[in-house]
Amino acid sequence: MNTPTPEAFRQQIAGLTAQLQGRALDGALDDWLNREHGAASASYAALKAACQAGVAAGWLCNREGGGIRYGRIFKPAPDLHGFSVDVVDMRDIAGPHHVHPNGEIDLIMPIEGDALFDGRAAGWLVCPPGSAHRPTVSQGRALVLYLLPEGQIQFS
Repeated sequence: MNTPTPEAFRQQIAGLTAQLQGRALDGALDDWLNREHGAASASYAALKAACQAGVAAGWLCNREGGGIRYGRIFKPAPDLHGFSVDVVDMRDIAGPHHVHPNGEIDLIMPIEGDALFDGRAAGWLVCPPGSAHRPTVSQGRALVLYLLPEGQIQFS
C-alpha cells in the first residue's frame, strides 16, 4: 500500500474480519491470531504499514483527548462482519477505563521503544465478552487497532 486510502484500509480489514466472523472472543482466538497474523507475518506488517500511513495522512487518529490520539474510522457494518474499527496512538499513558460487552480484539503495533499494551508486546490481544481494562501503553509509543463486535464499548 503506497498511498493507502480509507477505502483500501476498509477492504484490508474486511479480509481479516471475514476470518473472525462467528468465532468466540477467547484465548483460542488470541492464540490463532498470533499464530496466523502475528508480529512476524506479512499480514501484520501490511496492517501496521497501513495504520502508520493513515496516521501520517491524517485520516486515522484524527482526534485527541487526554494525551491520546484516537478515532473510530469505521462503524460496524456487514462488510466488516459487524465489527467497528478504531485506532489509537498512545505513548506511555493509560486510557479511560471501559468494559467490552461483546469483547474486543486489539492489534498492538509498537512504533517507538519496546512499547507494550497492557503488558503485551507486538501482536494480538483478545479480550473476552464482559472484560474491562484501563488500556495502557508502557515503554514507548504504540498504535493499537481495536475491533469491537457491534461497536460495543462502555466507558466507566
